Amino acid sequence: MSKLSIIVPCYNEEEVVSLFYRETLKAITAIPDLDYEFLFIDDGSKDHTLDILRVLSYQDKHCHYFSFSRNFGKEAAMYAGLEQAQGDYCVIMDADLQHPPTLLAPMYQAVSQEGYDCCAGKRVGREGDGIVRGVLSRSFYKVIQNMTHMDMSDGAGDFRMMNRTMAEAILAMKEYNRYTKGIFSFVGFETKWLEFHNIERAAGNSKWNLKSLFSYAFDGILSFSTAPLKLPGILGALLMVISFLLAGNALAQQIIFHHSLGTVYYVFCMIAFFSSLQMLMLFIIGQYLSKDYLENKNRPIYIVRERDSKAVAASNVYDMTPMRRNVI
Repeated sequence: MSKLSIIVPCYNEEEVVSLFYRETLKAITAIPDLDYEFLFIDDGSKDHTLDILRVLSYQDKHCHYFSFSRNFGKEAAMYAGLEQAQGDYCVIMDADLQHPPTLLAPMYQAVSQEGYDCCAGKRVGREGDGIVRGVLSRSFYKVIQNMTHMDMSDGAGDFRMMNRTMAEAILAMKEYNRYTKGIFSFVGFETKWLEFHNIERAAGNSKWNLKSLFSYAFDGILSFSTAPLKLPGILGALLMVISFLLAGNALAQQIIFHHSLGTVYYVFCMIAFFSSLQMLMLFIIGQYLSKDYLENKNRPIYIVRERDSKAVAASNVYDMTPMRRNVI
C-alpha cells in the first residue's frame, strides 16, 4: 500500500487549521488503498496554532507536527516537511483551504497510475486577491519568466503532489535562500497540471502583504536570474555610444563650422565616457560574481529521472531513481 505525506506549513492559522484537517481527511480517506500522514509545520506561530496541532496529533496517529523555534518562513517549512516525510508521495498544501482537497484524488491518480512524476494545481483567476495584488502578481510572473527562461507562469504555485524521486531531487537543492517555485521548474520531471479556481480563505487573514510579496518576488528573481547584473553593461554601452555621438558632434562643429561648443559640453562628454567605462567594469565584475554565486549554490549539474538495471550509477546524491528492469 502506498503512503501519501500531506505537508502543511502553518503560521498563525488557529482559525482554519482544524477545518483544513477535517476537509482534507474526508478527501484522503475516500481514496482506496492509500495510507497517509499529515505533517503540520508550525512556522513559529504566535497564536494557538501549536496547541491545536498538539490536540490533532494526540487524537489521530496519522497527524504529526514540527514546531520551529521562530518564524523561518514558508520556504523553510516546505523544505522541513519534505525532509521529514515518510510517504511514497508528497503533497504540499496551504492550511487556508485555498488549495482544494478535492484535487487530491485526481493528483494521486496522475502520479501513481498515469506515469507523471508530479501533478500540480494551477490557479485560474484571482477572485480572492485584490486588484492591485492581482496586477502586480501577473506582471511579476511575466518578468521572471523572461528573465529566467523557466516555466514559472502565473497561477503555478506550491500546491503539487510528487513522487519520492522528485522530492529527493528538491531536497538535494540545499541552498539557504530558497525560491521553491523556481526549484520545481529547475529540477524538471514530468508534470500534469490541474486547473482550479482561486477562492478566498476559509477563515483568518492572509500573512502576505505588499511588502512581503515584493521581498519574495525580489528573492525569486535573484535566486534564478543574473539578468540584473547585466544592467550596468547595458547602461555602460548606452553611455559610451552617447559620449561618442557627442564627441563626433563636437568634432563636426569644429571642423565644418569652426564653432566651439564650450567647456561645459566637452566636460559632459568626458563624464559620459568615463561613466560608461565604470559601468562596463561593474558589468565585468558582476559577471564574475554571478558565476561564483551560482557555484556557491551547489546545484546539481544534472538530475537522473530513470536508468536501466545495467547502468552503473555514479556516487552522487543526484541519482535518486530506482533501477528500471529491462523488459524482454
